[in-house]
Amino acid sequence: MKKPAVSRTVRRSVALPRRLVDQATALLTPELTRSFNGVVRAALSEFVAHRQAQAFEQAMGKMARDPAIRRELAHIGRAFADADGDGLDLG
Repeated sequence: MKKPAVSRTVRRSVALPRRLVDQATALLTPELTRSFNGVVRAALSEFVAHRQAQAFEQAMGKMARDPAIRRELAHIGRAFADADGDGLDLG
């Protein structure tokens, strides 16, 4: 039996404070003036990108503090130290 197709669009109804809508409307760029949905999509896209960047930074910070990873990076650094100047004209 064939599964029903999953829609690529999700419809949601939201209630927004008038002041927020007015502020967003005042800042519209020409490509967003056609539809308030475009404003919401742009805002959600920026929100997602910001949160993903935050999560990545937190994960990198956690990794940087991990003693096992720090030991491994030090080991790798020592292993490649002899090749640090390869290909550089130092004189």
